[in-house]
Amino acid sequence: MSKEKTDLNVLEPLEILPGEIGSETTPGAVSEPVESADAQRPEAAASSELDQVKAERDQLLDRVARLQAEFENARKRAERERIEFRDYATGSVVEQFLPVLDNFDLALKSTGSADQLRSGVALIVKQMEEVLRQMQVTPVPAVGEVFDPRIHEALGSVERDDLPDQHVAEEVRRGYRLRDRLLRPALVRVVHNSKQTHE
Repeated sequence: MSKEKTDLNVLEPLEILPGEIGSETTPGAVSEPVESADAQRPEAAASSELDQVKAERDQLLDRVARLQAEFENARKRAERERIEFRDYATGSVVEQFLPVLDNFDLALKSTGSADQLRSGVALIVKQMEEVLRQMQVTPVPAVGEVFDPRIHEALGSVERDDLPDQHVAEEVRRGYRLRDRLLRPALVRVVHNSKQTHE
């Protein structure tokens, strides 16, 4: 066997690249890259993913808009119910005071003496106190009580020997509380007993 034959048998097979079969190449010609299906797949996948993200975004924006509208409607409904409740409560209170107002009108129209008018007004005050009691509004205890700045407001002090120091001597304006809540403090004058302060 000759050396040439041996070299031919050892030669590696030629590697043929895709796109080269059947194409005529001329020496020195530059071949243009051909777009494969693999290169087009990532672009299609990215476009599909972008469309999906846009659809999700539109759904979320729509949901946010609906939730915002529902919240606004709930806020308006709560405000309307609050106003209706306040009007109902005010109406029920006013309704209880209408008979008292009627009696005041009758007292103003009366032609009786000053004593009769005074006794009529005293009856109206009792009627009004009864209405307040039914609403659980009670007067703040004052005269003879120890001065308490949480429920009393001091208008001044008076010198008295017959009452203990720092007790309420006079009630200038009555205070009221609704159950445990103070509506207004009692306006009072407080005892200053010099005998007790010097002892």
